[in-house]
Amino acid sequence: MAAAARGCGGVWRRAWQRGAGGPAPAPRGQRAVACNARGGAVPEGKSGLAPWVPVVGLEIHAQISSNSKLFSGSQVQFAAPPNSLVSFFDASLPGTLPAGYQITQQRVPIAVNGSLSYSLCIDNKMSQMVTKTVRIKQIQLEQDSGKSLHDDTRSQTLVDLNRAGVGLMEVVMEPDMCCGEEAAAAVRELQLILQTLGSSQAVMAEGQLRVDANVSVHHPGEPYGVRTEVKNINSIRFLAKAVDYEIQRQIEELENGGTILNETRAFDSKLGCTVPMRDKEGKQDYRFMPEPNLPPLILYDAKSLPANLNHQQVVNIDWIHERLPDLPSVKRAKLVEQYGILPEHSFTLLNEDGLTEFFENVVKQTQMKPKKVIGWILKDLLSYLKQHSLTVKESPVSSFLLADLLNLLEKKEISSTAAKQVLAELWKGEEKTPLEIVKEKKLELIQDQKELEQICQAVIDGQENEVMAIKAGNRKVLNKLIGLVQRETQGRSNPVLVKQLLEKKLSQ
Repeated sequence: MAAAARGCGGVWRRAWQRGAGGPAPAPRGQRAVACNARGGAVPEGKSGLAPWVPVVGLEIHAQISSNSKLFSGSQVQFAAPPNSLVSFFDASLPGTLPAGYQITQQRVPIAVNGSLSYSLCIDNKMSQMVTKTVRIKQIQLEQDSGKSLHDDTRSQTLVDLNRAGVGLMEVVMEPDMCCGEEAAAAVRELQLILQTLGSSQAVMAEGQLRVDANVSVHHPGEPYGVRTEVKNINSIRFLAKAVDYEIQRQIEELENGGTILNETRAFDSKLGCTVPMRDKEGKQDYRFMPEPNLPPLILYDAKSLPANLNHQQVVNIDWIHERLPDLPSVKRAKLVEQYGILPEHSFTLLNEDGLTEFFENVVKQTQMKPKKVIGWILKDLLSYLKQHSLTVKESPVSSFLLADLLNLLEKKEISSTAAKQVLAELWKGEEKTPLEIVKEKKLELIQDQKELEQICQAVIDGQENEVMAIKAGNRKVLNKLIGLVQRETQGRSNPVLVKQLLEKKLSQ
């Protein structure tokens, strides 16, 4: 595939001016990206500069859906008062067999050697998508740590242990990605999978899904460069920006004769750049040791399950697999097959929480074909929701009301222009039905054909130049006359009927 993927790819080339200092916070116009959809190298450009190959690997921490912490009975609750959900064990108090350290499966992970397929658009066109795969090195369970709250005004750091001991799932991805867009698409797909399975609510705004991005750059054919780690990114949009900025920063640093430090950095969302946190030059000794109080966690499949064990007290992977819901990729395929919608529309439906259910509910309640329904949902309803920063569940227009409105349109009781007016009224949340709004605003289609003929004739009489152009063979001008009739009737005329009447009169 020769098309270029927007904002990412296998090779980056410097196309900005060298400056005395580091790069500015990543304005898009300052960076040029050369790539192909497969992430491979492309030929050298006119600049004569050697291309750069970015390498991106991710570590994703997902909070496990659970009412209590991993090894204590403390509740798991977002936005609770600081240190209000802390047991003696969580606080490592003396006399409680304190841990005082993080418990993790780092050496014996629960799963290894997996993969995740994800899709991203080419040239920012939803109609052109490419599927890529990132390898998953391992998935492990571990405890979350406490949270430090830095008070710069008082020059002090406070500690909140509400999060300490909460169960996490760490997904370690191999360095198979090459830009922020790919990283963001992979994390979004993983987020959808976790939410579908119920393994994690994965709400990034609540800290239930956090990403560490490892970034390096090198020339083709050379060993990987020194990597930096951008920690605790809590937004998919910020992840894309952080990765792209860090790639740009490293290229600029190297081309200015500098070196890249093996360090931990943070992404400052206000400035749009990464900032240093601590270096990793000294080898870190985490002093891993077996936890004596925990027995091994053994997983079975149908073949390895011993006959003498109580099946309700063991983990049988095959039993779980048989009961899994459809994953996002399967859901998308079914949406396309069942409703005849475009593949890119299926991505939008799944990416917006609750939008698939909303769409299917509308389809069940309306006579309109799904291909037309999807347009109203993606173009009209979704634009209203984004404009007012609302989720699908917060929409003042229910699936029932939208279906009711589309039925009026499908039965040709109102025009599409009038339907949009009704939708705007429904958005006000005044508990009126579409039909009540239509009657109140007098938006019904004009059924009297003689009245429509008189309006059409009046429009023709007032547009001599347009009439001459149409009779000379310029049929496109007819659309202007249709629009003028629509304006005269305030959207209450059927465009198809109006076109027929105009054509009839112009042919006489």
